[in-house]
Order: sequence, then C-alpha cells, then structure tokens
Amino acid sequence: MPRSLKLYVTGVVTLSVVALVVATLVFPANPRIALSQSVFSASDVVTPSTSEVLLGVAFWVVLTLIASALPVRLPMGTHLAVSMATVIAAMSLGGPAVAGWVAAIGATELRELRGRIPWYGTLVNHAGATLPAILGGVAYVAIVGAAGHPDGDDLAIDLVATAVGSAVFLTLNTGIAAGVLALRTGQSFANVLGGDYKATAFNIFGLAPLGWLMALVYSIAWWATLLFALPLYTTRMASARLVEMRDMFTQTIGALAEAVDKRDPYTARHSQNVKMISVDIGRVMRVNTAELEALEWGGLLHDVGKIGVPDHVLKKADRLTREERMIMNAHPVLGAQIIEPVAKLAAELPIIRHHHEWYNGSGYPDRLIGDEIPKLARILHVADAFEAMTAARPYRMTPLSAEQALAELRKFAGVQFDPVVVDAFVKTHHADGVADAGRPAEPRQIPLIAQAADRMTAASVESATAAPAERV
Repeated sequence: MPRSLKLYVTGVVTLSVVALVVATLVFPANPRIALSQSVFSASDVVTPSTSEVLLGVAFWVVLTLIASALPVRLPMGTHLAVSMATVIAAMSLGGPAVAGWVAAIGATELRELRGRIPWYGTLVNHAGATLPAILGGVAYVAIVGAAGHPDGDDLAIDLVATAVGSAVFLTLNTGIAAGVLALRTGQSFANVLGGDYKATAFNIFGLAPLGWLMALVYSIAWWATLLFALPLYTTRMASARLVEMRDMFTQTIGALAEAVDKRDPYTARHSQNVKMISVDIGRVMRVNTAELEALEWGGLLHDVGKIGVPDHVLKKADRLTREERMIMNAHPVLGAQIIEPVAKLAAELPIIRHHHEWYNGSGYPDRLIGDEIPKLARILHVADAFEAMTAARPYRMTPLSAEQALAELRKFAGVQFDPVVVDAFVKTHHADGVADAGRPAEPRQIPLIAQAADRMTAASVESATAAPAERV
C-alpha cells in the first residue's frame, strides 16, 4: 500500500472511531427511532424503553445491510449503494450516534464477506460511511435545535434539516471514496469524482428526500417503511443501467476496432493497446474525465478509416508507391466521416482526424502545426507510434525494443511529436526501466516504420531521417 494511501486510510478510520465514540456519549438516541411508535405527535409524548430504541436501531441496521449488499460499480472504480437513503432516515430519526452506528454496521457488503476486499478497503469503506453520517447528523441536530423543534415535529424544519444533513453526508461520503480510489490508482481526485458521480449525481442526491420520506412513514407505521423497497430497487437499477449502457457502448466500439485490426493479423489488439497507452498518458497530463473518455474511445476508433483501405495497400510489405501512400493517408479523414453521424462520439472526431498530424506541420491530413493540433490527437499520436514501433509489421518483422522506441520518440520530439506528451509518456509504466533511453537506437536495429521519402511532405522533411510512426 502506498504511504499516502496508508496515511489517508489511517486518518479516516481514526477520525471515524473518535467521532463515533464522542457521538455516542454526547448525542443520545432520539426517541423517534423506537420501533414501538405508531404515531408521532408532539402532544402525545411517549417515552420508549431502551429495548424499543435498540430494536429500532437494529431495524435500520438490517435495512441498511440489505441495501448495501449489492452496490453498483461505477466506471472509475468506486461503488454506489442505495443504503445512503436508509442511513439518512436513521439520521433524521435517531440523531448523530444512531446514524453513525447504522452506517458503521450496515455498510457491510457481500464483497467483504466473500473476501474480495482487502482489510484496509473494508476499514475505509465503513469509516467513509460512519464519519459523514455522524457529521450529517450533527448538522441535522443543530438546525432542528436552533429552530426550537428538536423532536422533528415541524415537517418543514425537519425537511430542511434533513436536506442539509444529507448534503453533508453524501458529499463527504463520495469525497472520501473518491480520495481512496485516487490514491490507490494514481488518478486525479477530480477525475475520479467527475467520472464516477457526474452521471449518477441525480440518483445519489435523490436518495435524500427518499430517506426523509422513509423516516416520516416510520414515525407513523414502521412496517410501512418496507414499501420503500421498490423505489430503492429502481434507483439502484437506474444507476446500474447507466453503467451498463456505457460499458455496452465501449464494448461495441471495441468490437468495431477489433474487426478493423483483424483485417491484418499483425495489428491484432493494436487499437486496444493504443487506447491503454493514450489513457495512461492522459492521466499523467491530468486531463479531465471527459478527455480521458475521449482518449479511451478515440484510441479504439483511431484506425476505423482503414476499413476503406484495400488489402493490397494495407498489408503491403514493401515501400508504398505515391498513389498507395495517398490512399493510406486518407484513412483519418475517412474514419472521421464514418464516426461523424454518431453524436455521442463528437469529442472523438478531432482525435481520429488529426492523429497523424506532425508537430512541425508536415503531417496529414490538414498539416496543422503545434498547438493547432488538438491536444488529445497529440497524445494519441505518441501512443500510436510507440505501439506500432514495438510490434511486428509486414514491412518490419523485427519490432523495436521499448528502449529503442522511446529513443525514437525523444529523437522526433518537437518534429513529429509534442515534446510535452513525450515527457508525459516517459512517466507512464509503459516506459518503466527505459526512461533513461535518451540516445537513438543503433542503426543496424532500426528498420523504421517508414522513410521520409515516402511521405507527402515538405522537402525539408523528405530529406530528414526515418519517420518512426508513419505506417501503423
């Protein structure tokens, strides 16, 4: 476990334990949590027994356990459970201590029981629910106390207090979970938070009024609370469907990319590998969540235009003629034309069209220069080149080593590649162990991917040395 993650987990767990102990001593359970109540009325105050209060707490613990059992795994790796609603209800009914205990025990998942989560993951999952629940409960108690209705007998005030307490609980809970994943995977906190919760934020915060309604119904007839199983289930399924739709879209794109790659046995999994390298470079460069997704899908689809390239050109082992080069160089434009009707892939169009532009302006199809080239296309260009150089091709059966390929990237930084992107690539795990490869590869081992004389470029570039990423 990285030191930063260890410190983070230790801090969250320690704060959670201290908060739970303090809350238990300072905030006794509100009588509203007692299971014996059938109707709550300020004019008919009944003091429940300790056993009835404990029974009420146990009731919400069980509901929370059920709601936590099968969380939805979000794209970036965090998990969403509808048990947030039951914790909010317990917070509104019983106060900070009750909310803390319900969250601490009820956050147990089947993954934990099956041993699929490391011990520190289990600790931080429970602590990440407990601490926010307690602090949300404190906010709730402060508001109803300041308004003079600590027993929650004013529905308007109770609703406002629950909304504020829920906001505190949900915000801290998602923040802690995103922090753990960011430290564990090396992603930025903003990307994890935006990637996992942007699409599901409505469902998450929609659990707050649902929790308040559950508490209200419980105060009238505890058994009627069980009727909320249906809306909780539908909320979970809505979040699951969002994730499934994205996964299905990605799988469909992947299948299309694989179909293109399989036209040539030498390019099997080329698009998948380019996608992974591009995303890793993007993470080093701290691009936002939407840009990471664009790199993922653009990486898969960058060569889709090769559908229109004849086999005798695509698989040719010898140097391409001028006419064949023109056919090959048209694939980025053709790929953009194929994808253009798909509105969901609008962000990927510049990547597909411009992933063969050169940093010095001698690339194709539009001869863009420097920052005129879309940033994500510059990222994918480096990933595409590295993958192509380290894989066998009909025109170059002996692939370059990772060290040789990295040397070529550095050699052509500022000419073919964006130097900033090359520097970012060096920091990825794909360059592990070869980051000091600053020298060009030995000539006898560099049958490079294409010669500059093959290119439809300016004369100054045609007289240059081999271009490392032309035919891929």
